[in-house]
Amino acid sequence: MDIPEKIRSIPASPGVYLYKNASGEVIYVGKAKSLRHRVGSYFHGGHPVDAKTGTLIREAVDVDYIVVANNKEALALENHLIKQKKPRFNILLRDDKTYPYVKLTLGESHPRVYVTRRLRRDGSAYYGPYFPANLAYRLVDLIHRNFLVPSCTVDLSRYHPRACLQFYIGRCLGPCVEGLSTPEAYQEAVRDVKLFLEGRTGDLSKSLRQRMTRAAEAEQFERAAKYRDLISTVEQVQEKQRIAAAEGDDADVFGYHYENGMLAVNLFHMRGGRVLDRREFFWEDLPEFTADVSEFAQAIDERSDNQIPADTGRARSAASADARPGNGHLFREHKVSRSFDPEEFFSALLKQAYIGQPYVPDNIYVPVDFEDRQMLEELLSEQLAGERPNCKRVHIQIPRRGEKRSLIDLAANNAKQLYDQRFRIMKPNARAIQEALQEVLSLAELPRRIECFDISHIQGAETVASMVVWEDGGMKKSDYRKFIIRTVEGVDDFAAMREVVARRYKRVQEEEKQLPSLILIDGGIGQLHAGADALASLEIINQPLASIAKREELIYVYGQEADPIALDHHSPVLHLVQLIRDEAHRFAVTFHRKRRQIRDRSTELREIPGVGERTTRRLLEHFGSLEAVKQADVAALSAVVTKSLAEVILHHFHK
Repeated sequence: MDIPEKIRSIPASPGVYLYKNASGEVIYVGKAKSLRHRVGSYFHGGHPVDAKTGTLIREAVDVDYIVVANNKEALALENHLIKQKKPRFNILLRDDKTYPYVKLTLGESHPRVYVTRRLRRDGSAYYGPYFPANLAYRLVDLIHRNFLVPSCTVDLSRYHPRACLQFYIGRCLGPCVEGLSTPEAYQEAVRDVKLFLEGRTGDLSKSLRQRMTRAAEAEQFERAAKYRDLISTVEQVQEKQRIAAAEGDDADVFGYHYENGMLAVNLFHMRGGRVLDRREFFWEDLPEFTADVSEFAQAIDERSDNQIPADTGRARSAASADARPGNGHLFREHKVSRSFDPEEFFSALLKQAYIGQPYVPDNIYVPVDFEDRQMLEELLSEQLAGERPNCKRVHIQIPRRGEKRSLIDLAANNAKQLYDQRFRIMKPNARAIQEALQEVLSLAELPRRIECFDISHIQGAETVASMVVWEDGGMKKSDYRKFIIRTVEGVDDFAAMREVVARRYKRVQEEEKQLPSLILIDGGIGQLHAGADALASLEIINQPLASIAKREELIYVYGQEADPIALDHHSPVLHLVQLIRDEAHRFAVTFHRKRRQIRDRSTELREIPGVGERTTRRLLEHFGSLEAVKQADVAALSAVVTKSLAEVILHHFHK
């Protein structure tokens, strides 16, 4: 059944429709108040005949639909399917920057607190996002110091022989060692953290005062003093929140710049009346669909004549009628381009940016109005009412004049600057790349030193590894290291990676040197876990560890493997990671090739009695080739080996 025939069976109900190509791939997702009329309009004058529509109609061979109860459900479902299917004819949100959340792992027996940039359905509680980004790290540090709930990666499902450094410096209750803490005390601290992150500081202060009083009555004065200090900290945070709330409402302000088929969008995050941070979005492949309109009209006519039901529209528009083959002279020598439509764009952007998110500001300022604005306002207001019963209604506004309009103009000017930096090839400085890498990988501090590992072998022969170092903006070749794999036989990259990482950082511990800001591994999840196992065997915890997989160029961060990071292929951060990875690969391959050449050339030398692997390597390195060894006399050979062995070698080659 082709599409025009299928339209007859589509109900006139609200819902979502999905166009598919010949491969069954979803190429467009849309919503409609009436599915039958909207889908039929693509083959009638009821829908504008532009280049995008013509291309879509030519490629679509089937249409599916999902009926929902009302328009709001259609709006939410459309957003979900666009994010899930990523159809190429829809505008997709591409985010080069994400803001951190604080994650409380309530699904664990001993919950911990982390900074993360990815939300997952794993039973944890997420709080945020926080602007600026370092605010989340400051909150987690405050939790460590005052509530003693850790962020470590230690296995807390069992007891360990001794606690880590965090316990001894007073930043953890020590649930990993039997007897240091009780489950009740730990759960009490977790409840306090939950109240603190939820903003229920009044309830938390009240609970802390009660516990302080009980501790004082029991003459546990040290514990009472601890509660007193904690109350002081909570009240200081509460006072700062009151000041921010009195200064103004929360708002997000959008501005954009479009040129040559490429788009930059700038978003200001205003919290408490102040701009705390900004966010950038880029689209560089918004297609300029250019084609002959008469071809589109012909494609429509071929598939719609005598097949469209009468109730989908009785008359073609003038534009559609003029585009019929009989009137093709109007367009025969003219091409049309699908120009950028800000209304369509911001409708898609706001849905993907806010629907399903844990926090939406009270006001959203956009430069243009769009069709679904009021419906989206209602949906977001209902969404927040479920999360925060006392929250205000969400307003999506289009300021025309005054201070709010000046904010949009300011955002647009910044978008123009972002456009120039992104698309006019202005190279960011090293500091900016470091800061971007810190954000992408959720590192606690600016990455100053990165050590990267790679394994090289051919079918398990001559397995070697390399470590290269990037430090403060450049490769530091003096710190490069080569490793010959000793304990692994055959092809086992995971075991080889485990060995080399353990050897490297065991030596770092013995020499009391500082660990790098980031350990980077060339490989996927398997190599990443092998490196993590090696660090765990050395009792090295909370060490930033990541890997980059070939081909897909996905970055896996240890502890967040289920959510790999896929960076834009123009991202300076991805370029830096690729540079370091490629240098590690080059260094490993070069070392492996040299080892293989020595092995291949050393076959005849190894046949000489008394000449082992080490002597063979010394001879070849000294003379440069096997032929030079053959031509050397006893005096020359004696510079490398003993005189008696030199005579044996000479006799072997001249017998």
